[in-house]
Amino acid sequence: MAEVSFYHLEAQPLEWALPRLLTRVVDAGMRAVVVTGNAERLPFLDTALWTYDDQSFLPHGRAPDEFAAEEPVWLTADPADRPNGARVLVLVDGAAPADFALQGIDRCLDMFDGRDEAALSSARRRWTEFRQAGHAVTYWQQSAEGRWEKKA
Repeated sequence: MAEVSFYHLEAQPLEWALPRLLTRVVDAGMRAVVVTGNAERLPFLDTALWTYDDQSFLPHGRAPDEFAAEEPVWLTADPADRPNGARVLVLVDGAAPADFALQGIDRCLDMFDGRDEAALSSARRRWTEFRQAGHAVTYWQQSAEGRWEKKA
């Protein structure tokens, strides 16, 4: 079973929080695939990962980029797309996994905007699905300073 962590965004937006979580994944020597629930957001996410900090670099790619298998972070709108062999799945913009069994995934990070009632409701449904599939599920909420506080 995978470890599933929900990240409730409140103080800082996704484009601020996502690169910081992905940096921790890459620094730990892992690969990630980021799945968005909205394909039109791919260019925005791509730009956010390139520009979030002018003092660092977060290597990543998305279709039609070459060398997908070598990228530590892959951006996609297809939950089954893992050309880099990622074992960390990051869900954003209401994306759901292709299969709640999470075959081949060690860790799943589900990030959602807690100020959006539809996103909150969707996250609650995914929480239930992950628990019913037998995964260990945790819940992190952003403090006013943007730090993550474990709530469940």
